[in-house]
Amino acid sequence: MFLDRVKIWVRAGGGGDGAATFRREAHVPRGGPDGGDGGRGGSVLLRVDPGLTTLRDFRYHHHFRAEPGGRGTGARRHGKAGDDLVLAVPPGTGVVEDATGELVADLVASGQEAVVARGGRGGLGNVHFATATHRSPHHAQKGEPGEERWLRLELRLIADVGLVGLPNAGKSTLLAALTAARPKIAPYPFTTLEPNLGVLELGDAEDRRPTIADVPGLIEGASAGAGLGHAFLRHVERTRVLVHVVDGSSRDPEWDHGVIREELRLHDPALLAKPLVVVFNKIDEPEARRAWPAFAAARRAEAIRCIAASAATGDGLAVLRALLGDLLPDAATLAAEPEPTGVVIHRLEAAGDGFTLEREEESFRVHGRRIERLAVQTDFGVDESAARFQRDLERLGVDAALRRAGVRPGDTVRIGGVELEWGPDAWEEADR
Repeated sequence: MFLDRVKIWVRAGGGGDGAATFRREAHVPRGGPDGGDGGRGGSVLLRVDPGLTTLRDFRYHHHFRAEPGGRGTGARRHGKAGDDLVLAVPPGTGVVEDATGELVADLVASGQEAVVARGGRGGLGNVHFATATHRSPHHAQKGEPGEERWLRLELRLIADVGLVGLPNAGKSTLLAALTAARPKIAPYPFTTLEPNLGVLELGDAEDRRPTIADVPGLIEGASAGAGLGHAFLRHVERTRVLVHVVDGSSRDPEWDHGVIREELRLHDPALLAKPLVVVFNKIDEPEARRAWPAFAAARRAEAIRCIAASAATGDGLAVLRALLGDLLPDAATLAAEPEPTGVVIHRLEAAGDGFTLEREEESFRVHGRRIERLAVQTDFGVDESAARFQRDLERLGVDAALRRAGVRPGDTVRIGGVELEWGPDAWEEADR
């Protein structure tokens, strides 16, 4: 089964907690803190495997988790870092954030990879919080949770030549005649329900072997979601040459030609800038022979390459092979990744201590990368850690902002995934 679009959930490993331990050995009085740091959580990566052609490995398995980091221990021993989880995808895989529709990565080149969920940082052990005036800290950081998100993987086939046309125009027959591919062929529309690939033997001195993709039949309105073809229009985006197959025996070949041209333009105007060959197919039939002169004259007026052929009898296929050979690049260029060469979006974390505050009915919500990280890494069951977090609120200006916004004892304050009850007296007591 050809699977070219899936939705997956990925979650990176959380960082391990730092340890709050103290050196306890004979003859070493007041040994001091020796808690080690937690290990970093494993990340989730997508990596291009040139041996894959579909996304079928994700057909039944949609949830993926990387390994969490290990906890720190005494004697300053750090926790083990979690192993990264690497998922193999075929060349031409686009990665889209499901919630926002933003492009995360466009993976084309063999071995190219992208981090799609970053592992959480390990928490610091109490050895990092000892000072000249506070030599026995019981405070250690909790590990940071790993990122999680829903992603859409969308495959765009990487082929040198793309066959497009209305249903039953003869694309599959033409693919079978030009290559060793054996797609399903039948005399009714929508026989092809998934793209087929073949390799064209040009028989030239360079021994070029370009790939050809037979895209399922398009219909009028395909670019807006009509019919079957709309799901496969993206598969012609990376092709070097387009072959537009027109059924010469249809009631109106000129209208057929115009429909596909318009659908390509609506999907992506850049498609019409690609090298194009129109194949007037089924020239062996009387209706096609009668319609050919007018059709050919119209294409000459538009300066569009056009040939008459019959995929069933082989007429004109030698001319088509030669024309494709002229339009395709040399062997070295064919072996390279087609444009675009792939892109990975790197979104850097915003620096600084900025935050925003909003009212949510009877509660308050604080947004800010740094304060959210501090909240999730604080163990509020340890008084010293809670007091330290209160000082962080004051240092970053969050405390003052909440007071100006009218926070009162008993109000709920949400910071990231942490929910706290505001109680100034309790904070002051913990601080002492």
